[in-house]
Amino acid sequence: MKIHALCEGSYSVDATKKFIPFNPEIDNYRDRPASLFIHVNPFLVETDDELIVLDTGLGYKDTRDELNIHQHIMNAGYNPDEVTLVLMTHLHYDHSGGLVVERNGKLRPSFPNARHVIQKQEWETAMAGKSSSYHKEIFEALAASVELVFVDGSGVLQPGIRYELSGGHSPFHQVFWLESEGEKCFFGGDELPEPEQLIRKFVAKYDYDGRKAMQLREEYGKIAAEEGWTCLFYHAKSLPVGKVGYLDDHFKIDPA
Repeated sequence: MKIHALCEGSYSVDATKKFIPFNPEIDNYRDRPASLFIHVNPFLVETDDELIVLDTGLGYKDTRDELNIHQHIMNAGYNPDEVTLVLMTHLHYDHSGGLVVERNGKLRPSFPNARHVIQKQEWETAMAGKSSSYHKEIFEALAASVELVFVDGSGVLQPGIRYELSGGHSPFHQVFWLESEGEKCFFGGDELPEPEQLIRKFVAKYDYDGRKAMQLREEYGKIAAEEGWTCLFYHAKSLPVGKVGYLDDHFKIDPA
């Protein structure tokens, strides 16, 4: 199993839910009051059978009009058209913007040859268009263009890939457990977005069910530490891929 963090950088987001690039070397936090500062890390995982994208980032482009996630995949030595599977924890914009790319005024699928795995009720929520956290036009463009695999609840997608309805960050959020040739990785999306959230317990206001999300982080951390799972942290600042262990009675996270 080969894991690549497709780091898209840092952003601020305020009540308008617009994501604005933030460069700490030239930008000042004080100039963006009442903002949440986040880091965005989609992932590319190669197994014996699949080339997998785990969530797709914001869908922003670079100065050459190239989709950031496409460029990062090419930098890792792959072609975006080779991606066979896209696994989505949920469809909030900072995780789903990269599902499509704008070409000549139209939205096209970013990974046209891949199966896209999404919780059925999460898709229905996104398509209802009642929340600004979802950009409905992305999913409308996707619907007629790619193979969509809707799952319901928890289960096994195929040998080596398990999904679990978690429902802490959003009502129909899911997490993924991947195994290949004895190697194991866990992707918790926004249920386990940063390594720091294992080290300090807190209820986050941005979660649908903050208490449940906090409890899930604890459960996932224990499983990862005891069973040797590599954890992928979507919103990590500096350690997107880590191994969870214990230091006395507390979690510690080391580079994988």
